[in-house]
Amino acid sequence: MCGIVGYVGTRNCQDVLLEGLSKLEYRGYDSAGIALAEKNTIRVVKAKGRLEVLRQKLAARPLPPSRCGIGHTRWATHGEPSDVNSHPQSTPSVSLVHNGIIENYAHLKALLQSKGYVFESETDTEVLVKLIDSCYSGDPLKAIMEALSKVRGSYAIAVLFRNWPDTIFAVRRESPLIVGYGEGECFVASDIPAILKYTRRYSILDEGDIAVCNRNGVQFYSEFGQPVQKEQLTADWDVEAAEKGGYPHFMLKEINEQPAAITATVSPRVENGLPDLRIPQLSDELLKSIGTVHLVGCGTAMHAGMVGKAAIEAMARVPAQVEIASEFRYCDPILKPDDLVVIISQSGETSDTLAALKLAKSRGVRVLAIVNVVGSSIARAADYVMYTYAGPEIAVASTKAYMVQLCVLYLFALRLAYAKGQLPEEEVRRLTAELLRAPQILKPRLQGCEAIQYLASQFMNTQSCFFIGRGFDYSLSLEGSLKLKEISYIHSDAYAAGELKHGTISLITDGVPVIGLATQKSVFEKTISNIKETKSRGAKVILFTTKDAVVPEGVADHIVRLDEYEDALMPLQLIVPLQLFAYYMAVLRGCDVDKPRNLAKSVTVE
Repeated sequence: MCGIVGYVGTRNCQDVLLEGLSKLEYRGYDSAGIALAEKNTIRVVKAKGRLEVLRQKLAARPLPPSRCGIGHTRWATHGEPSDVNSHPQSTPSVSLVHNGIIENYAHLKALLQSKGYVFESETDTEVLVKLIDSCYSGDPLKAIMEALSKVRGSYAIAVLFRNWPDTIFAVRRESPLIVGYGEGECFVASDIPAILKYTRRYSILDEGDIAVCNRNGVQFYSEFGQPVQKEQLTADWDVEAAEKGGYPHFMLKEINEQPAAITATVSPRVENGLPDLRIPQLSDELLKSIGTVHLVGCGTAMHAGMVGKAAIEAMARVPAQVEIASEFRYCDPILKPDDLVVIISQSGETSDTLAALKLAKSRGVRVLAIVNVVGSSIARAADYVMYTYAGPEIAVASTKAYMVQLCVLYLFALRLAYAKGQLPEEEVRRLTAELLRAPQILKPRLQGCEAIQYLASQFMNTQSCFFIGRGFDYSLSLEGSLKLKEISYIHSDAYAAGELKHGTISLITDGVPVIGLATQKSVFEKTISNIKETKSRGAKVILFTTKDAVVPEGVADHIVRLDEYEDALMPLQLIVPLQLFAYYMAVLRGCDVDKPRNLAKSVTVE
């Protein structure tokens, strides 16, 4: 969950590292640090806090120029945020930055202490760098391979050796890492935005790969030291796509990019008016044979899976189950040969989700991945892949990635319904046309956000609130609640509207905000009845419903009206004002919208 970057070339290394880290700070911002190689020494500067603290420290005591170095921005796992726990972690001979977790660090630490090593930090990374140091006798590649053969866990690392001041050694296992190519220079990074200012050419390290980078290029080796060839890719993002583009926050920019992301994701997958998954192996014949669909994800991706479940069951009449990835791998799930596991992940690197994928494959079950990052670990490991073309999502709170996950799940549900013969072709065509129309449905929600901003101003001092809804609206309640609490730090819970009276309504007292979602015609009256129950106990109600809905007097204090749209597709429209409400609540409360406390964008450790 940390971000790492490395550079070797002719530029001022410090500048390149700080620029790269600024693009990776979304992965963690408890501390930051750099290590610069010079002849016969490695200079390390690191600091607790945001990257700006490190910048100030470097400005106060400038370092001599260097052309080779590594950097790190940290999301704390082992050891609290502090200067000493910051990366790089070093010995006199070796310096290292690390993303991941060394699971057997305690055992290795005891072995190293028996050899006389003394530890200053609480980190598993200090164990790793001292393990490499203990194996080093002049050959860096051999030392790294020997050390990692003793390690159990996940890692993406970049390593400097004092006696090799013009070379970076990079290795990955179960944590993302890429190598970028320039003219007379090389880059190492956790993610593409870190290097886009300098190059769009890169390669992805596979499990166990070792990259040896210097000004002359990159040599790749397997975990056993055998030379390997890597495919060179070209990023289709540009620098502007990874910047704010005039918006005050990445989150607001990404909310406004959702119509374009829908078009990019859906349009190429519609052929002659019908959904086309663009996966030849996932034929209609194979789709017909699917028994149960297991939708697996974490957080927002799991909430997308809940909408997918409702759509699959309603349209295709195929049983679907939503599984929390971190539970799936440990609950000994019942998987049958004709089942399909659908893995949902924005980054394609989520540790729990990747582990769930591997479990499914070990049971001989087919896996479809829905991911946003081409060539990511989950994409490479799955049997089939449907990419969501959201482009880079920098804000920690996911918005457009969630939106396109929904779109891909709708496409899958429609094609499954068509293959199974559960919907007439004319109905599949009609619903597909409605899905294509989603960007036009969203635009008024984005243009009319002043009303949402006003509502946020009325509720910004709220300490606790509740979201309720039924059916698709319940799934949106969960995601709306998550958005609010993760960026505004307001305690928020979401409930199926009928469940609130089974205990939790005892928490509804005078002035407690209730956000009621009532966009589903089939359960509208039931939902309104549940909302009235909270109003009668003093709740302040914000109701989200459609323009033609007849709302009885006294049900809500505020009503947000949405355009008429297909009930099953309404989540695409409803989520936008919920995202905006969370955004403006966070802004008005003075929160760091793009980098909420204790969170990181990509959860690459358990």
